Amino acid sequence: MVGAAEIAHLVPHAGAMCLLDRALEWDAARIVCATARHRDAGNPLRRDGMLPAVCGLEFAFQAMALHGALTAGAAQPVGYISSLRDLELRAERLDDIAGELRVTVEALVAEPGGFIYRFEVSGVGGVLLRGQAAIILPDRAA
Repeated sequence: MVGAAEIAHLVPHAGAMCLLDRALEWDAARIVCATARHRDAGNPLRRDGMLPAVCGLEFAFQAMALHGALTAGAAQPVGYISSLRDLELRAERLDDIAGELRVTVEALVAEPGGFIYRFEVSGVGGVLLRGQAAIILPDRAA
């Protein structure tokens, strides 16, 4: 298991913007993370007293960055989202979801210039959002 302090050194986010509490398990293709930061009143993504479900994308993007760092053995260059596909939002907000969120990402394609990940954010009641994202690593793109 990897905790929040180590995660903060591996993802390109700092302070309250580092949204993952723990990496529960990972291998070359997949990572499962847990967090309760969706319920934090100080979450910097909150707007008008709530955390919209679309903000779950940032939890997934951070899990992708963490997966890249853990499988490479070091923090990776900053990646950029080049596309989102098949995005399904099944909730309006995240801050009213009890307990922890599980953030699961699976690398469908992994190349030196980027990744394609399938992702899912779920809570006690089931899947809250899911989809697919393409990430470009410009320092490594051919």
